[in-house]
Amino acid sequence: MIRRSTVSALTLALSLAAGPLQAEPMPSGPPTVALAAEASAGAANDMAVAHAYVEASGPSPAALATEINRTIADALEGAKRYPAVEVRSAGHQTNPIYGSGRLGSGRAEIEGWRMRATLELESTDLAALSALIGQLQKTMAVADIGLSPSPTTRRDAEDRALVEALKNFEARAKLAASTLGRNYRLRELHVNTGSQRPPMPMVRAAMASAEAAPTPLQAGEGIVTVTVSGSVELID
Repeated sequence: MIRRSTVSALTLALSLAAGPLQAEPMPSGPPTVALAAEASAGAANDMAVAHAYVEASGPSPAALATEINRTIADALEGAKRYPAVEVRSAGHQTNPIYGSGRLGSGRAEIEGWRMRATLELESTDLAALSALIGQLQKTMAVADIGLSPSPTTRRDAEDRALVEALKNFEARAKLAASTLGRNYRLRELHVNTGSQRPPMPMVRAAMASAEAAPTPLQAGEGIVTVTVSGSVELID
């Protein structure tokens, strides 16, 4: 014989266990469809950025600094003849050169120093930048030259790509709705303009030369991509 208290406890346990099994209410509102579309547009690589550096080694940091600073000062003075080129300092490094000897503490003995200073050159006038690089290469080396769309050119390309991406999104929304026999209305929309082909490297580690000529630059074209994502509601 089952006691009344046992029956009551069993009934309560079954009631609690059945709670989570109850059907949850259906979400209100029309069904939605998530969509994404993208488009790309060409953007001329009309801006170049180059890095030129001077490097020297020797036993005296003070003498090296005098030599490096003189070269940089001469380079900045010469760059004034090219007002279309923006020139700015891009770093100064001094590192010890260790020899095979050891100090009393066991540390390697410093036998000299290596110093390096870098200038960054930027311009949308590729001819002027090329000519300036040719002049700087008489006393400096060129680490790299990269080509990419200027901010204005990039924005223009983004605008053209955005228009096409929105048209593509609209076409996909119409296709999804018509296939399901429904109409649609826009619920949310997001635009991402962060996709761009990286700058095109043109020159790397070109050494200084007393007979350096203007560096030929072929601009070419970059690609800017805009992605549009969002969702639409399906309606009657």
